Amino acid sequence: MTSIDAEVRALLESRVEAAQVKDIDRLMSHYSSDIVYFDVVPPLQYAGTDEVRRNFVRWFGGYDGPISLETHELSVEASGDVAVAHMLHLDSGKRTNGLETSIWVRSTVSCRRSNGAWLITHEHISLPINMETLQAWFPPES
Repeated sequence: MTSIDAEVRALLESRVEAAQVKDIDRLMSHYSSDIVYFDVVPPLQYAGTDEVRRNFVRWFGGYDGPISLETHELSVEASGDVAVAHMLHLDSGKRTNGLETSIWVRSTVSCRRSNGAWLITHEHISLPINMETLQAWFPPES
């Protein structure tokens, strides 16, 4: 692993830690002002930090307490001041309706280093579905 890979992995780990405790300011510090974020909820595309912040606040509001966000199969490719990563996240927690839920999401993240700091410039979230039922793919109950 190169030092660039380690820097990007540290950025992504800090992003997850901020999301888990719903620290919106810390979370947003990882995003560039020109962020473009594709999500699975309408309007599907969020541009700029104000829209992305509102989307994260909406997401946080769906959970009663912290969010468990586990990263799996993280892959980072970087060269110079540009990096791309993809991973799976297991998003779990107690929802405001009282249900304990877990769902897999896929994430692709593009980053750029500017003035020595890495920021996320693009993020794409997708939801795997069961093609037979056209329902979200939930992890098996343990």
